[in-house]
Amino acid sequence: MSDERPVLATRLQGFGTTIFAEVTRLARAHGAVNLAQGFPDFEGPPITRSAAIAAIEGGHNQYARMQGAPELVTAISETLAARTGLIYDPMTEVVVTSGATEGIHCALMSLCEPGDEVVMLEPYYDSYRACCKMAGATPRFVTLHAPDFRWRPDEVRAAFSDRTRVLLLNTPHNPTGRVLDRAEMEQLAALCIEHDVICVTDEVYDRIVFDGEHIPMATLPGMRERTVTLNSTGKTFSMTGWKIGWATAPAELASAVATAHQFVTFAVATPFQHAMAAALRSPPEYFTTLADEYRGRRDFLTEALQRVGLAVEPSQGTYFVMADVRPLGFEDDVSFCRHLIEEIGVAALPPTSFYENKDAGRFLVRFAFCKTMDTLRAGVERLEALRGRAG
Repeated sequence: MSDERPVLATRLQGFGTTIFAEVTRLARAHGAVNLAQGFPDFEGPPITRSAAIAAIEGGHNQYARMQGAPELVTAISETLAARTGLIYDPMTEVVVTSGATEGIHCALMSLCEPGDEVVMLEPYYDSYRACCKMAGATPRFVTLHAPDFRWRPDEVRAAFSDRTRVLLLNTPHNPTGRVLDRAEMEQLAALCIEHDVICVTDEVYDRIVFDGEHIPMATLPGMRERTVTLNSTGKTFSMTGWKIGWATAPAELASAVATAHQFVTFAVATPFQHAMAAALRSPPEYFTTLADEYRGRRDFLTEALQRVGLAVEPSQGTYFVMADVRPLGFEDDVSFCRHLIEEIGVAALPPTSFYENKDAGRFLVRFAFCKTMDTLRAGVERLEALRGRAG
């Protein structure tokens, strides 16, 4: 091949290996307790595993319907209606995707033309910016400023223009743990309507809320017809490796997402779709217990981080918490996380890779508490070595 042309296409240059993979590699090399990557180190509920086995043994092993197995899209539609009052036709307004990440990719690929702009909050989930680039769109960032992780009204309004095609929204928000309140959601909805913008909203943590109220964007006046809502079973049922997600939207928008989806994965693993149809119909107590158990883990880790001298605002939702490292004498996230892995034996995530405005996040680190209490206790025991650095 010619030495003059790089192998990697221009649109993907600068992305490389994700920070998740790099931190996990370092954590393994140093035997660190991994509180960096957001996957549970425990099994999901037995109903999901037994339902998957039953589906496999029952012969559900060939391609599923491209937009999703009827059993699953019906369960999605019914549970969403019961929880939010939103009614979606399971056959024309629901598309099952390989996790919400594929849903993000398909939504942007199908809705954006080169030169369109996509407004997103920063820090952002790392695939957002990459998917924007692959779609030929230009990202516009609105910073959530620490310590309360709120935007400045003039900055959010300035991000919208005649070129804005999509608002890519995430609430409950990874990595900050914010749950956007009604006034914030209404401000975004008004801007979408004013600028004729489609909202693609990532709500994968909607069942993990501790403080405040999760408000689905599609429930606000004038927003159902211009909203693509993405969700996933991975976070709710602690089966991140199964990659069963979905998009709900008006038929025209759902058809657009499905058009891209059919040429990316076409169909998602059939037995896991059947299993998640059963999981979505779990009794209400399952979802209450899920949030309560994560609240306990959040409180345990937050108190420990504060005790060793980090500045921490409790997470309102998700299973992440952000900490300010400056009280311990560190000025940037990367050096702190390297010290934490190599000297303390705990892995956390440096979030500057999720910011365009690096200065806004360079003193923050993200900890994940989607771990067993034994794992959290082991991590907290090691974190005690940080005490005494403050001041």
